[in-house]
Amino acid sequence: MPAEYVLCAPTRLEAAAVRRGLATSAPVLRTGMGRRHAERAAHLLAHTGRPPAGVVVAGVAGALDPALAPGDVVVATEVRAGERTVACPSAPLLAARLARLGLTVRTGPVVSRERLVSGAARTALRDTGALAADLESGWLAAGLPTSTATACVRVVADPATGPLWRPATLAHLRTAVRTLATVAPAMADWGAATGARTVLLPYPRSFCAGVERAIDIVERVLAHRGAPVYVRKQIVHNSHVVARLEGLGAVFVDELDEVPSGATVVFSAHGVSPAVRKEAAHRGLAVVDATCPLVAKVHSEARRFADRGDTVLFIGHDGHEETEGTVGERPGSTVLVEDLAGAARVRVPDTNRVSYLVQTTLGVDEVAEIVDVLHERFPALQGPASDDICYATTNRQQALRSVARKADLVLVVGSRNSSNANRLVELARRLGTPAHLVDDPGGIDLAWLTDAATVAVTAGASTPASLVDATVDALRGLGPVDVREHVVTTEEIEFTLPKEVRNP
Repeated sequence: MPAEYVLCAPTRLEAAAVRRGLATSAPVLRTGMGRRHAERAAHLLAHTGRPPAGVVVAGVAGALDPALAPGDVVVATEVRAGERTVACPSAPLLAARLARLGLTVRTGPVVSRERLVSGAARTALRDTGALAADLESGWLAAGLPTSTATACVRVVADPATGPLWRPATLAHLRTAVRTLATVAPAMADWGAATGARTVLLPYPRSFCAGVERAIDIVERVLAHRGAPVYVRKQIVHNSHVVARLEGLGAVFVDELDEVPSGATVVFSAHGVSPAVRKEAAHRGLAVVDATCPLVAKVHSEARRFADRGDTVLFIGHDGHEETEGTVGERPGSTVLVEDLAGAARVRVPDTNRVSYLVQTTLGVDEVAEIVDVLHERFPALQGPASDDICYATTNRQQALRSVARKADLVLVVGSRNSSNANRLVELARRLGTPAHLVDDPGGIDLAWLTDAATVAVTAGASTPASLVDATVDALRGLGPVDVREHVVTTEEIEFTLPKEVRNP
């Protein structure tokens, strides 16, 4: 069957539902019910003409997890049949697409049996971690070539609780079939995104030394002092990091008035103003400072420039914790400049006594343009002795620059509030390549991948490397992937931990 992808459904009813849900024509193969028909369909797909790039096995299923209700959708992370298991690593992409339709979606293993199961047999399968059971998916997937991307979508028709056959069974089946029609377009989108592609991995990417230090500080405080440990603001701007530390007992707060008197509080990597430090001392809080040393350097420069009589122009983003902390060092002498328009209109009392500083996570090109405007307006303008933009921010931008024009698409893995991750997206777009910020593989829109034969994947300095690996794995689930690493420089910088958490 020489199609780019094929949507498979066992019965006439299920195949008709899939076809009904498709806005455009797509190849739908009715395989027949059960192991024998599924294996025959796999043989047909694998040996007749050119094997398809992707195959989705879809249909109804019986729930193994009692939390699943009729109409809920299970996207398989793997399908099992007998002793065979076929991984479906693109499950997060397809599940996210379905969730955006407003459906209740779960990801996990689907197991195929040779006959319907109920009662104790279902309980035994549930204990293996499987979410749902069917009669075809595993048998079909196991017979496909390893180069064929495989996905499995099953809609719950029969809940795990109660007998297999009951008066409500027919109504449950109708619900599942209606939902199957609803999920069909998403399966077609998945199919259109399948195929071989190249993945470019610029390096450096992911965690920098300052982020690693900040996370290490929280972990050490938790280990030494026990939970709860309070952290003012997010320790670093990544939702996955924050969630993991919350699981260990960290409590993230916006302001110190949320911290009980006398408790331990960690200041985030972005730094705080003197006013915050004063409040912590007044309330008797035990402070452990995780401010990145490079941010602390900018704070020191702000004090030095202002104390010598300069107006300090701070190039940064309003509302960012680093901006608030730095401006708070000398608020009466510091003026925030956010962009070129701000640089063109800012006023200072003495044009001969003016200096500038920069938020460490900004884009190199963006800052250079702003500084050029400031220099033109204030010829006596002075800056820091060394670049304020963090080495890690600069390195990640230079690494992305080396591959962005070679890619059809750039995926930057990072959270929405990560300044340096957002700057990577902006850089790629300035270089003419479509780019998107995703918190994890579930943030990827399948439509972005349809015509993207070469994808660059990078990450901001606050993003764990494991999320980049997970993103590449998800892309690998759409077809063969040729991963190419592009190393621009190596990073060997380490920062000393504060005395409160050093090992004796």
